[in-house]
Amino acid sequence: MRGTVVHDPSGAVTGGLPLDRDPQLALVAAVLAWGPAPVGVRAADRAQIGLQLTGHARCVAADVRHRYEALPADSELHPLTMAVLREAVNRLSTGPATTVARVQDRARLIGALYRALDRLDTHTTATAHTGHLNRS
Repeated sequence: MRGTVVHDPSGAVTGGLPLDRDPQLALVAAVLAWGPAPVGVRAADRAQIGLQLTGHARCVAADVRHRYEALPADSELHPLTMAVLREAVNRLSTGPATTVARVQDRARLIGALYRALDRLDTHTTATAHTGHLNRS
């Protein structure tokens, strides 16, 4: 399987693209399995993986933000989702992920963003289903 890594910090190109979740989560799992001093992972590989994870984290964060903005004002998901988005901004503003610790930080961030996205999806589906039942 082939894929394309897009470095698009502003989101101008990737804004409407579907996320390729499974391969990214496999990469996240592999990076987190490295431990603090992985053997055989060259600096250039870490830098490339860091770029890929950073780009994907930005895409997932944009998707989370878009769904967050569509929540009703009184949604119980507002505080937690905003906390995850703030943390994403903080972590993504630290510069390139080239060290093992920073690459693993990006991997953990992707996990947190996908958990937030899943909560938003579950909430949206439940709300739509409940709304449909209430109109009947």
